[in-house]
Amino acid sequence: MSIQALLKAYASGEAVAPFFQQLHAAIVAGGERPVWISLVPEARLMERAAEIERQRSAGIDLPLFGIPFAVKDNIDVAGIATTAACPSFAYVPDRSATAVERLEAAGAIVIGKTNLDQFATGLVGTRSPYGICHSVFSSAHVSGGSSSGSAVAVAAGLVPFALGTDTAGSGRVPAAFNNIVGLKPTKGLISTRGLVPACRTLDCISIFAGSVEDASLVLSIAQGFDAEDPYSRPAVIHQERHRAEKFRFGVPQGILPQGEDAAALHRQAIQYLCDLGGTQVGFDYAPFAEVAGLLYAGPWVAERLAALQARQFGDWPGMDPVVAGIVAGAARMTAAEAFAGLYRLAELARQTAGVWDLFDVMLLPTAPLHPRIDEVAADPVGVNARLGAYTNFVNLLDYAAIAVPAGMQPNGLPYGVTLLAPAFADGALARLAQRFHGAWPNATIGATGEKLPFAAKPENAIAPEHVLLAVVGAHLRGQPLHHQLTSRDAGFVRSARTAAGYKLYALGGTVPAKPGLVRDPSGAGLIEVEVFSLGLAAFGSFTAEVPPPLAIGTVALEDGSFVKGFVCEPAALDNAIDITGHGGWRAWLESRG
Repeated sequence: MSIQALLKAYASGEAVAPFFQQLHAAIVAGGERPVWISLVPEARLMERAAEIERQRSAGIDLPLFGIPFAVKDNIDVAGIATTAACPSFAYVPDRSATAVERLEAAGAIVIGKTNLDQFATGLVGTRSPYGICHSVFSSAHVSGGSSSGSAVAVAAGLVPFALGTDTAGSGRVPAAFNNIVGLKPTKGLISTRGLVPACRTLDCISIFAGSVEDASLVLSIAQGFDAEDPYSRPAVIHQERHRAEKFRFGVPQGILPQGEDAAALHRQAIQYLCDLGGTQVGFDYAPFAEVAGLLYAGPWVAERLAALQARQFGDWPGMDPVVAGIVAGAARMTAAEAFAGLYRLAELARQTAGVWDLFDVMLLPTAPLHPRIDEVAADPVGVNARLGAYTNFVNLLDYAAIAVPAGMQPNGLPYGVTLLAPAFADGALARLAQRFHGAWPNATIGATGEKLPFAAKPENAIAPEHVLLAVVGAHLRGQPLHHQLTSRDAGFVRSARTAAGYKLYALGGTVPAKPGLVRDPSGAGLIEVEVFSLGLAAFGSFTAEVPPPLAIGTVALEDGSFVKGFVCEPAALDNAIDITGHGGWRAWLESRG
């Protein structure tokens, strides 16, 4: 299941309500535990399906129309209990988290809340009274955590995307262990209002999906400054140094995953980046390892206690003993020790900053090993600590990261790597990650066996600092309003056609003459468009000039990707001419001589 495939099915006539009835029944029949902590009642799903159908009929742009998604159960969904995997902690929120609200406003539908390491404390997926999640490829091996249920739900093909969280690697390690993409955005890019905090200064809401393209689309909708979240940050334009064909990537000296098969795949990952135009640069990982060690040996472990004390933390029934020990142990930390940790982090941040003068992106194993469940039970703290060796430092140093599958081992377990870049380089990082993911032959999504769709198309990844815009009429090259793009330094990306399910109309009374593109399931679509790239500020000023009845919405293209583009209000079609059969505005103009 992918977002693109499901949207195509809806455009071809698939109805939302029956699909969700079947999906809900399939999950119930398969057993909710241990992946799910709670499911949204079927009646509520039917109400939501009817609601978005009404919105679409009213002409409201819904780029995630009818897309089911799962939410880690430390993120609020209105009317559904938030447990953080501790039943005695549970409460029912009146309002959903900001990220959930934004996704639902785009037409997505929450189908359930997923299991996790209790209070998001762990990278293993075994610390929950709701059961132990395992990798979709082996019942003996951990799923990774703390976002265990969200990763497994995507990898099993139950939902095309899911929300997780990532403080120490919880949005990346489970992705690696289940052959899916785990996107950890820059801190503050997605609001954390409505998230039960682990370390509030470091927490990120993360995205699991089968492809970088799907994850990037979700990020483009979920992100945005939120005045209600004191840690929210507006996106800033990051200078992209590795957007061109040639780039440099850092590989730490002497770092390989455990096991020769995993090490061989890591070496292959390095070669694929070289094949994509990268130049390998070695660097010393020691200071990064020291930063990683600070997360549980420094003041940030006390943040976990502070977060729960704000909610009357006590001897709650159902507390996992390992989690309880970690949280309670933080009470021994003094304020002097906390400041000492902050000072040391500042020193290490200054020491490590210079690596970005040497290379543009960093490549690491997502995890050094993939442990069995019994190994974690025998040494729960030690094994968990090893899993964070290449992830714990990332939020402390304020990097963006994306975990990407990197092949399958002979033992049937997946291997994954992580690409990292400085804060707000999320878009450029996603484009490179998409090229990298598509370079692997026979890449599949999770354990579904489905081939990776639309591989190696970096221009289709939607980025925080630039926008892809499809124009369909008077803004095409050579047409009278094209200067509104060139004056904003818009770059031509490619010619394309819309997906099926669109109609094109010649509007009456517009000067200069303009067409109107309308989403209509009965439409043949395949309308000629041109795609341009604009910076955020340029896109904003351009959008402000768009006159009614036209507007900027999200347009599906023939290849399954999504870009921003011109759409038209249905009320403007009363005196318009249907020109869909001409295949585009230029062809219509030529037909009129």
